[in-house]
Amino acid sequence: MNADSILGCLLGTAVGDSLGLPYEGLSSRRAERLLGPPDRQRFLWGRGMVSDDTEHTCLVAQALIEAGGDPPRFQTALARRLRWWLLGIPAGIGLATLRSTLRLWCGLSPERSGVFSAGNGPAMRSALLGVVCADCQQLAAWVRASTRLTHTDPRAEQGALAVALAAHHAARWGLGDPEAVWRHLQPALAGPSDELRENLRKAVESVHRGESTPAFARSLELARGVTGYVNHTVPVALQACWTNPCDVRGAVMEVIRCGGDTDTTAAIAGAIVGAAVGESGIPQDWLTTLVDWPRSVTWMRQLGTALAQSGDSPHSRISPGVPVVGLLLRNMVFAIIVLGHGFRRLGPPYD
Repeated sequence: MNADSILGCLLGTAVGDSLGLPYEGLSSRRAERLLGPPDRQRFLWGRGMVSDDTEHTCLVAQALIEAGGDPPRFQTALARRLRWWLLGIPAGIGLATLRSTLRLWCGLSPERSGVFSAGNGPAMRSALLGVVCADCQQLAAWVRASTRLTHTDPRAEQGALAVALAAHHAARWGLGDPEAVWRHLQPALAGPSDELRENLRKAVESVHRGESTPAFARSLELARGVTGYVNHTVPVALQACWTNPCDVRGAVMEVIRCGGDTDTTAAIAGAIVGAAVGESGIPQDWLTTLVDWPRSVTWMRQLGTALAQSGDSPHSRISPGVPVVGLLLRNMVFAIIVLGHGFRRLGPPYD
């Protein structure tokens, strides 16, 4: 495994998530007036924290270490970690993920716990799978194992696979040629819906026209912001990656300027471009002002290193853990800050 791409993917997810989090749910116009440009951490007095996008990516990394190269074992490990993650009372959990995790707690097996939804949950945690898995044919099985824990709609799986394949290509060959990435994606995205493939084709054409990511989002009738629908999220995030193939800062800022589900779109864009450029390509000022704990930047580096060292070993290993009490305290503080942002949004400026 390429340790630098793994670290770039993990830390790219974290900085994108943390930068996009304060802007989530706002239109691009109001976000700019209320918070200013997304050029630095703005969650809490110039500091940033991460949301479920980064947390799920870390859960995937831990489950991969424990899986020993076996997708069913990975699914079981991820299901166990999702159960305990829910007990930490995370703020802002998606409805489909909440329902499926409750179904896991009620005793349903990981194969039956998912609910029918085409939301972003599986896509936001799948980039790391593409970085780690060397075989594209096997990658589909890993994405399926991750997706169907929470989402059974084939469109959710298709979107998660597109993200994983883009990250797979980024970690090995880069993102400089959108046509090459598109050729890599297209054969694997056959499914019941042509919407994702059509929107990705439009994204490639948009890059060739020199269009900005917000302009592309508007062409998909997303002027009020990118929705939580995977067939909107993935094309917009990939267009930002293709427009800024070696620039995490540019990709993240462009996709946040689209408004809407900004923490997820920025997390996906940061993960994919981060896989291409490695840890050295992650903006240092964004990392130093990311103050989350216990899933800190230092801990994520330890997690990425452990994942890289696990390689293709068929043996399960113990992954770096986090203190449960620490997570509960952290999530209480996080919820209070989110509530503060909610009250602030009740006041001007308005759209």
